[in-house]
Amino acid sequence: MRIGFLFNHDQIHQVAHSLPIALAMAERGYPGELIVATTTPALAQEVRRLGGAHIGTTIQHIELAPSALSRGMDAVLGKVVPAAKLLIYRDNLGFFRSLDVLVVAEKTSLILRKRYGLSNLAIIHTRHGAGDRAIGFDKASAGFDHVLCSGNKIRDRLVAEAGLDPARISVVGYPKFDVVRDREPKRFLPAADKVVLYNPHCSPHLSSWYRHGHEVFEHFLGDQKVGLLFAPHVMLFQRDLVFTIDRLRIDKPGAIPPRFLRGENIKIDLGSRASTDMTYTLAADIYLGDASSQIYEFLLRPRPCIFLNSHGHAWRNDPNFLHWNAGEVIGSPDELPDAIERASGLHARHYRQVQEDLFAQSFDLTTTPSSVRAAEAIVAFVERRSGVVTSRTLAAA
Repeated sequence: MRIGFLFNHDQIHQVAHSLPIALAMAERGYPGELIVATTTPALAQEVRRLGGAHIGTTIQHIELAPSALSRGMDAVLGKVVPAAKLLIYRDNLGFFRSLDVLVVAEKTSLILRKRYGLSNLAIIHTRHGAGDRAIGFDKASAGFDHVLCSGNKIRDRLVAEAGLDPARISVVGYPKFDVVRDREPKRFLPAADKVVLYNPHCSPHLSSWYRHGHEVFEHFLGDQKVGLLFAPHVMLFQRDLVFTIDRLRIDKPGAIPPRFLRGENIKIDLGSRASTDMTYTLAADIYLGDASSQIYEFLLRPRPCIFLNSHGHAWRNDPNFLHWNAGEVIGSPDELPDAIERASGLHARHYRQVQEDLFAQSFDLTTTPSSVRAAEAIVAFVERRSGVVTSRTLAAA
């Protein structure tokens, strides 16, 4: 059995969600072929960094390349739409046909089945993140042969909203946590008494950035007691225009004014590795956000949260905004100073318990590492599909 793990994105943030599974399979002696495929130099570098000695030995690494025609099309369209990300499938059909199973963290790869007719290729979805956005539970989610999810909240919504057969779902925990399990939080902006992580999403219909981002910065500028870590969703500033397919919205993120770049109590990171590996979610004292699934990674260590409702969403009892129950919801940056002042007290009196409950719903964690549980789920799927028992070999390794 040839099992491929594909990383095909503009940014590296999906690698930590599924590469640990390939590593767990390799470490436990999976007898079939394991291949990791990347589509950009940045993804290749991140795979080699996280995979270490396994890459090129127990796990093959293939760097997929676009055709000359695709490179030309991406040069024209790439600043607006992810042309290269879509065309890479057509340009490498031979590789995908060579696989028995493809493991992905996104849904774009379903194009292999819908557009290119690779009906014999089994596709497993690892998902990336444990967020509440409706797009994570749309009908496309039922297009996979098997889905690995982090907790009961995700499983239940996949069944209820995507119509996914429960037999095609495995609850495995969160492999990304295995990567950061023993890491000590790093302190940023040490002169500040407390540090706020502002983590707006990229989607125009959900993000607070387009309407209120500059005002948020203004409230921190020159404040020596409260620092600001600005680490938005890594796709917010990736292109000149931001499209969202779930609401067919488009907006322009614009530029960050120079005066914010010079703030001594402000640190800005628009997409480095630290924006994807939980460096900032582990480091901050308070979370300020809107729709990013990183809120749930922040809740690995419960701390005060504030949510900026820039669009006036009627969010109560809406499962797409379940995470807004983890802290105070404000409607304008004008409310920020008071919200920050009372955040610790509100957290201690009420929100900490809510956060712990939300975390338990979102992440089914056990003494067995999540990556190992996910590896076992994939092996079990392969056994059912092929009729060949490999788990004894895997378990004995």
